[in-house]
Amino acid sequence: MSLTNIAVIARLELTQRLRSVGWYVLLGVFAVILIGVTLLSFAVYSWGDFVGAGVFSIVVHMVLLLVVLVSPTLSGNAINGDRDAATLAAVQVTSASTGDIMLGKLFAAVATGGAFLVVALPFLAISLLGGGANPLVLLVSLLVLIAEIVIVAAIGVALSGLIARPLFSVATTYLVVAGLVLGTVIAFGLGGAAVRTEVTQEMHDYDPETGQVDCSTVTGTSSYDVPRFDLVWWALAANPFVVLADATPTEYTPQGYPVDMFGQIKLGVRSAQLSPVVQNWDECGEDFAAYPTPREVIDSTVPSWFVGLGVQVVLAGGLFAGAWARTRTPAKRLPPGTRIA
Repeated sequence: MSLTNIAVIARLELTQRLRSVGWYVLLGVFAVILIGVTLLSFAVYSWGDFVGAGVFSIVVHMVLLLVVLVSPTLSGNAINGDRDAATLAAVQVTSASTGDIMLGKLFAAVATGGAFLVVALPFLAISLLGGGANPLVLLVSLLVLIAEIVIVAAIGVALSGLIARPLFSVATTYLVVAGLVLGTVIAFGLGGAAVRTEVTQEMHDYDPETGQVDCSTVTGTSSYDVPRFDLVWWALAANPFVVLADATPTEYTPQGYPVDMFGQIKLGVRSAQLSPVVQNWDECGEDFAAYPTPREVIDSTVPSWFVGLGVQVVLAGGLFAGAWARTRTPAKRLPPGTRIA
């Protein structure tokens, strides 16, 4: 492999995209969306001392959302699009190797996704004016965001090399990304609702004069089923938004509540790990008065971001390796109807 060849291929790929007026329109629309989101975020987090941290977390999640929505379209036809236009064969007969072509396409796709981050940089800087931002939170969240941009781009480029038709490869890329974003949530919701456990709660007399429950008497019991999300919480591990939130260090208010969207998403995922069987919702129970704070919930549960990120890397790496083998020349077999030159 040659760094020069990789750079030339990436530059050619980016040049084709920069010639498109629609690309600049897309970035402009994204900037307009960020203006509205930033203004609304300042309104949402205007109540506390961590305004900057809250606004920053929303803008970062918005960048990830746009990358997930747009990157499959831009990277899902990187290789088969050139094959369909009869330009891939012209590159393959040069000194550029298969690795040069694959990595050049990948770097171009990553740069395309990174353009959204560049557009968002002024809004990220504006969010810091609100105060309360932790430098470690800023660094870790941006690193994870960049990793997710690379993974989504790699999936798109890989599928464009595995699937002959550009339309099908773009659609498949959307399906894979949707599986990570929406499929994990659907699997978590349906799985938790499908597995249920019966919980029994005791009922006691209520004294309206004192406003307290008489725990010395039991007037009856009630039983009901509760979903067991604690058995399927791992289904959310590979979700890009969960990986981003779970990997980012959490900042808390003095009362122990998360101050930004990173911590709020993390709290929701970590709370799903708690078993309803061991949670005593009875007012007279020993654990009722000592119900854990959000900080205690997060500190007592298991992080999963490295597992989810590992699953994404294995998925993207496996597809990329398959596309590498499919793009290698001379090709032993090609799908019917594939254009060579």
